[in-house]
Amino acid sequence: MLIGSPGSGKSTVGEALARRIGADLLCTDTEIEKRAGKPVGDIFVEDGETQFRALEREIVAEALRSWEGVIAVGGGSVLDEDTRADLADHHVVYLQVEFGEAAKRVGMDVARPLLSGNPRTKLRRLLDERLPIYEGLATVTVATTGYHPEEIVDEIVPTLDNAGKAEK
Repeated sequence: MLIGSPGSGKSTVGEALARRIGADLLCTDTEIEKRAGKPVGDIFVEDGETQFRALEREIVAEALRSWEGVIAVGGGSVLDEDTRADLADHHVVYLQVEFGEAAKRVGMDVARPLLSGNPRTKLRRLLDERLPIYEGLATVTVATTGYHPEEIVDEIVPTLDNAGKAEK
C-alpha cells in the first residue's frame, strides 16, 4: 500500500514496484475514473467532493479486502477515518516528498481539483494538514525527492519481507 501527497510518486513508484515484484498495480484514482466514467476533476466539479470521497472510500475498502497486488491510493483518501482504521492492518509505505519537489511534479495540473486557484499555496496547506496522518499510518517511510523510481523501489522491496504480504 502506497500513500503520500500529490506529487510524491505513488503511481510512478507503484508501477515500478509492481513490475519488480511481479504483481499488478491498482491506482485508486484510475479505478475511480473508470467507475465514474469521467476524470477525477470532472467528478469534483459535476458531483462534488463528497461524492468523490464516497466512491474513493468504497474503492479503497474493496482493494484492501481483495487486491493481490500493489495499491496506490489518492493523497486525500487517508482523511477518511474508516480508511485509516483499515490501513492499520496493512503494510503502508509513505512516499515522502519535499514541498519544492511536489510543487514541481504537480505543476499546474488541472486534473488536481483541490489545487485549483493557487496550487503552491493549496499544496502547502494539504501537505501541512496531511503530514501527521501520513506519518502516523506509515509502516515505513521512503524519501522520493531526488531519487529515481527504481531507487525508491530498492528501498521498499526489503520492507516487504517484514510485512508478510508483498502485495500490501
